[in-house]
Amino acid sequence: MLNGKTALVTGSTSGIGKAIATRFAKDGANVVLNGFGDGNEIEAFRASLEADHGVKAAYSGADLTDEAAIMALMDRVEAEFGGADILVNNAGVQHVSPIEEFPVAKWNLIISLNLSAAFHTIRRAIPGMKEKGWGRIINTASAHALVASPYKAAYVAAKHGIAGLTKVVALEGAKEGVRCNAICPGYVYTPLVENQIADTAKSRGISEEEVKNDVLLAAQPTKEFVTPEQVAAMASFLCSEDANQINGALMQIDGGWVAQ
Repeated sequence: MLNGKTALVTGSTSGIGKAIATRFAKDGANVVLNGFGDGNEIEAFRASLEADHGVKAAYSGADLTDEAAIMALMDRVEAEFGGADILVNNAGVQHVSPIEEFPVAKWNLIISLNLSAAFHTIRRAIPGMKEKGWGRIINTASAHALVASPYKAAYVAAKHGIAGLTKVVALEGAKEGVRCNAICPGYVYTPLVENQIADTAKSRGISEEEVKNDVLLAAQPTKEFVTPEQVAAMASFLCSEDANQINGALMQIDGGWVAQ
């Protein structure tokens, strides 16, 4: 389905991003990975994408809180692959704290990685997409792009910002064949959520099991975590011809959370 296309997926060395990168490789796209982690594990994953799916896969450890590093990453994608046909802004970080105690450094980090990085990658990727007459930009947002939760001031602010950015980019690229949408998962069981469980337990003075059942899954009527593979399937669909008229949408995968 995506033969000959190149997908840049940020935050793709674990969790949702890793599942999206795997799905795109299965669909026939070349993949550029980005993220942090154990070098040997990342290389094994990169090599497996090539071996299992017959595509090209590259890896960059660019720090997306550094504008110069983002520009170098985009330069590399252009030089090696002719630019990104598909851009998935997935990299993110979380911190849980009451706003009066929220560390300023954490606020700055979350806004930089979860929101500003997407602005920088999009502004570099979209000219090439417009020139080709085809492009897909998918932003990993969150149910928190639509609703709020206590103790997540920076994350909720960043994800609401991603929702607005998505709509603006969708309008600007509409006539040139570029589609921009956001996927808004509920709680997906990833390393990010694992860390959040521990932080929330500490903030609220309850057990981690109580956080899972009474705080996180309390928000999702299905009482089930979303899987990374379900998010990846939505990303794949948004790149299909069937999704060509989906533009500027915030696609919820949240077990009914926002419907309440």
